[in-house]
Amino acid sequence: MKTDDLIDALKADNQKQRPSPGLVFAMMLLASILVAGGLLVSTMGIRPDFVAVLDTVRFPFKFVVTLALAVSAAVVFHRTLFPVASRRPHPILLLVAPAIMLLGVVVELMVLPPGAWVMAAQGKNAMLCLTVVPVLGALPLGLMLWGLRQGATTRPVLGGLFAGILAGGIAATFYAAHCTDDSPLFVATWYPIAVLLLGIAGAGVGSLVARW
Repeated sequence: MKTDDLIDALKADNQKQRPSPGLVFAMMLLASILVAGGLLVSTMGIRPDFVAVLDTVRFPFKFVVTLALAVSAAVVFHRTLFPVASRRPHPILLLVAPAIMLLGVVVELMVLPPGAWVMAAQGKNAMLCLTVVPVLGALPLGLMLWGLRQGATTRPVLGGLFAGILAGGIAATFYAAHCTDDSPLFVATWYPIAVLLLGIAGAGVGSLVARW
């Protein structure tokens, strides 16, 4: 190949640059929220007493936990899209939601009599939670993994894990609007398992689709 031809080829390639990972992430995040929310509303719907229980403490607290998880996971996942050392992920951010949840559990244990602890933790919708959250998070996870592939991650397993946790946080937030089990003991028992299932799936798939 002649030098002039090589220069022309490089120019043409430069004109076909992919969108920045940050833009891809924003698009995938918005699409994930719309997909998960639309799926819940069009199938199960929100609980009938949604407005009434907003005046309680336990119901809004679920959203504090799930949104804290989604936001922290979004920050950590976003950093994995870039190979630059200064953008290394800070998984410690993911401890924010568990810390908030632990505080809620402690308060719940102080309020409820010991005889009601097990019943509150078991709830009535454990299997529904373990089913619906992964289902709601499946498409968002796929979108996030696609975004991970468009980036330049050097940590595909971690990126996939964080993508799954982010998808789980989004899915859990929407599921919380339907779930009638509001005790922090229930949230601390079953929500993390459902989110972790997506995290494990994301780590496994991410190691394959985002590998350089």
